[in-house]
Amino acid sequence: MLTLTSLGGAGTVTGSKHLLTNGGKRILIDCGLFQGLKNLRELNWEPLPVAPSSIDAVVLTHAHLDHSGYLPKLVRDGFRGRIYATAATRDVAELILKDSGYLNEKDAEYANRKGFSKHKPALPLYGARDAERAMEFFSLVPFNTVKTLPGGATVRFRYAGHILGAASAEIEWGGRRIAFSGDLGRYGDPIFPDPAAIAEADYVVVESTYGNRTHDVTDPTEALGNVIERTIKRGGTVVIPAFAVGRAQSLLYHLWRLQTAGRLPSVPIYLDSPMAIEATGLLHAHHDDHQLSSSECDAICRIATYKRDVESSKAISTSPWPKVVVSASGMATGGRVLHHLKAFATDPKHTILFSGFQAAGTRGRAMLQGARDIRIHGQWIPVRAEVDDLSMLSAHADADELMRWLSGFRRAPSRVFIVHGEADAAEALRVRIDRELGWDAAVPRQNQIFDL
Repeated sequence: MLTLTSLGGAGTVTGSKHLLTNGGKRILIDCGLFQGLKNLRELNWEPLPVAPSSIDAVVLTHAHLDHSGYLPKLVRDGFRGRIYATAATRDVAELILKDSGYLNEKDAEYANRKGFSKHKPALPLYGARDAERAMEFFSLVPFNTVKTLPGGATVRFRYAGHILGAASAEIEWGGRRIAFSGDLGRYGDPIFPDPAAIAEADYVVVESTYGNRTHDVTDPTEALGNVIERTIKRGGTVVIPAFAVGRAQSLLYHLWRLQTAGRLPSVPIYLDSPMAIEATGLLHAHHDDHQLSSSECDAICRIATYKRDVESSKAISTSPWPKVVVSASGMATGGRVLHHLKAFATDPKHTILFSGFQAAGTRGRAMLQGARDIRIHGQWIPVRAEVDDLSMLSAHADADELMRWLSGFRRAPSRVFIVHGEADAAEALRVRIDRELGWDAAVPRQNQIFDL
């Protein structure tokens, strides 16, 4: 009997882990960290409902932490199968996972040094060495190529857009075809290809990050330019928390367009994230996975001043001059951007500019909802800066685009499972699928088992 169980990404937009089981074999599609609300983050420390050693393979749709970030712990806890991914996803995952392990260690060390953790001592979920070991288990699968998995299953990756290497996954097993959307990108994106249509599937597992919303159709270059110009005019700095992979590169593209148009002739632009710097360089290594020419890649890579070391990063926060700072993490949950928020969020002449989805429980969501104080490194920091959001810069398909992807199936699947979305977004998409397509759709609960 083939079954599907969501061990994460069920009723929440983080922690995606979807388990297929058939004849004693287990394949896990994505292996992400829970982020945001404390009760979700605590799930990262709980043992999985199945032993990691019993999982025969992982299929990784893309490398963002909410899809890949649990892999080092899975390996440390006994997983010995292979992790199947596209070449670009493997390269991006190496950046993200090593950075995650390093930050886990640094955050634990900082908490112990400052004494603000209730745990004595505070321990990291995993470290950099765990991340390095996880990379030893990767097997590369080209796009549009069938790869045999344990137990007689097969996988085929299709372009999903979203970020470098991102894929939707078609898995055939036990006479059934299951399509996993992964995170779908935008149609007409200037950097990444449109999400590829899948002709047929018996079951579909689709994300619903923006299942109840559509994106602003304003030109993102124009909107970004307007925010920067009004902030610079009042002598302020624009701090942009950005996902190091995908969003940072999109921002550099739009900043390059603004500079080419003569709108930012003398505004310093800083990319303050070692991982984002490395990810930007990967555009050159994986030309087949995006739509930029070699010269455009060169131009984007030159648009910002890179800040690799800690001392030069600190110099940004102490500089009084107007500037644009792109720094990770995108939801302000960690990384160097926290130090910039401590420096710039307190003054109304500055702007904190978000450019993507902010999960519940994150500092980004709190600030967008009007929080007047945010807690960083055990301190409460007043928020007096302008806080803005350019939702049109999101790398996630909106509700209309999710429906467009689903409409690409030539026949109705037996059932659609709606995952990787907060409860209201997932339910809104379920209702819309029923109303517009007439398909049977369900929103799985955590650890709920479905017979396929």
